[in-house]
Formats: sequence, structure tokens, C-alpha cells
Amino acid sequence: MPKHTYSISDLANELDITTRTIRFYEEQSMLAPERRGQERIYSPKDRVALKLILRGKRLGFSLAECKSLIELYDPQAGNLNQIQIMLGMIAERRMQLEQQQLDIQQMQLELDTAEERCRSVLNATSADNIAP
Repeated sequence: MPKHTYSISDLANELDITTRTIRFYEEQSMLAPERRGQERIYSPKDRVALKLILRGKRLGFSLAECKSLIELYDPQAGNLNQIQIMLGMIAERRMQLEQQQLDIQQMQLELDTAEERCRSVLNATSADNIAP
């Protein structure tokens, strides 16, 4: 049974990304298509790697983190190591987001305080200008 392969345009259309994006990930050594002259031939493993990259980007992972996940891809072993490491990365990303959320809430409080002070000064100045 022949192994299914993909052209760069097949993957770009399927995953709704540009061929330039795919070439970028290839330049970053995250994909390794075969070459037939100038034509790139992508394997099912390359397709999975691209899907992992795109999912990782949506989750806020860096390219280096995505690359480490791709390097762990091993369907013969059930990808258990990859899954365990990804769970750790998810937990770490969740903690980062929670901290960012707290930082944003603190910043909003500080903005509220600064706005109140500015409005108080404006109101006091306006009242002074109205007085006879």
C-alpha cells in the first residue's frame, strides 16, 4: 500500500495557511519534505507536524516549544512521552496566562485610580474658574 503524500499547496489549502508559512517552518527545520527537483513532497508526519505547530501557536507556545513537541512525535510508541510533555507545557502556559490576567487586573485598578485623580483635578479646576 503506497504511503500518502502531500504537495505544499495540498497542505496549505487543507490547513488554511500560505505556502510561504509552510516554507518558513521548513527553514526553521520543523519540516523535512522530500524533494523531487524543485517540488516538495510532504509525508503524513510532516502534515502532523504542521498541525502541531498551528495548534501550539494557538495555545501561545513558542516555535522552540513547538519544535520540541514535534521531535517527540513517535506514533509507534503511542506518543505517550509527547503527550506527557505537552500536558506539562499546557499547565505552565495556563499559569502564565493566570499571572497575566492578574497583572491586567492590577493595571486596570491603577488606571482607574489615575483616572479618578485626573477627573478630581479637572473638577476642582473647573470649579475654581467658575467662582466669581
